[in-house]
Amino acid sequence: MDYDLERLTVLLVEDSMFIRSLLINSLKILGVGTVITKEHGGPALDFLKLVKEDPMKANCQNVDLIISNWDMSPVDGMMLLRWVRRHKDSPDRFVPFCMISAYSEKKRVQTAREMGVTEFMTKPFSIQGICEKLQLIIEHPRQFVHNSSYFGPDRRRQALPYKGEDRRKLTDKDDCVEVVRG
Repeated sequence: MDYDLERLTVLLVEDSMFIRSLLINSLKILGVGTVITKEHGGPALDFLKLVKEDPMKANCQNVDLIISNWDMSPVDGMMLLRWVRRHKDSPDRFVPFCMISAYSEKKRVQTAREMGVTEFMTKPFSIQGICEKLQLIIEHPRQFVHNSSYFGPDRRRQALPYKGEDRRKLTDKDDCVEVVRG
């Protein structure tokens, strides 16, 4: 990867000390400047609130990327993602969020996508896999969509030809779709 990631701040949320250390080392090898770690979603939420309320006390101006394990206790990755995307106290609802899990069944990936995940990475992972996810986030930022049942990155990844009227238009109805940019 030909990017200088020295100024990138990643919040890494992982309950396994072994996996956490592998991810930290992988991110450092790729050149990521700051990796802040939390053991599960609870301390991560507290940290994100602190970043919003008092960046000096948090020793962090902003978080550029969240990488979170799905299966943790007591606050798992999906609860963290839901809070980041939907809660009024979230410091940045548009922050890229990469979910990592050993469970990669299609239904689980769809659930994460419907909740607003930016990328999904499976365990076991490689440095190359992490690099590819970072490149996708950097080179192909996705616009965000907001409607009555979803807020998150546009789930459409391909620009496929579509015959028919575009149903994603701004309207005055309650069920309108609003396309926003981060």
